[in-house]
Amino acid sequence: MLTGAQIRMARGHLKWSVKQLATKAGVGISTVQRMESFDGVPACIASNIEAVQSTLEAQGVLFVDADASAGPGVRLRTAMTV
Repeated sequence: MLTGAQIRMARGHLKWSVKQLATKAGVGISTVQRMESFDGVPACIASNIEAVQSTLEAQGVLFVDADASAGPGVRLRTAMTV
């Protein structure tokens, strides 16, 4: 599941403001701010989470799940696989 920290990290990788992400995902600025404020999975409308996630993934962001050695994170696709 996508976490607030992953959204912040992905936005940072892309050097997008909250407003840019909100506009591109078609959600409100306050929605993105609220999602990013959660330590874990945001308690939001599923369609808003999906819109944000798909918008970031379309820009080459890969969301990495937590495992035994590390917490959740993000990576960027290489130019060849986008």
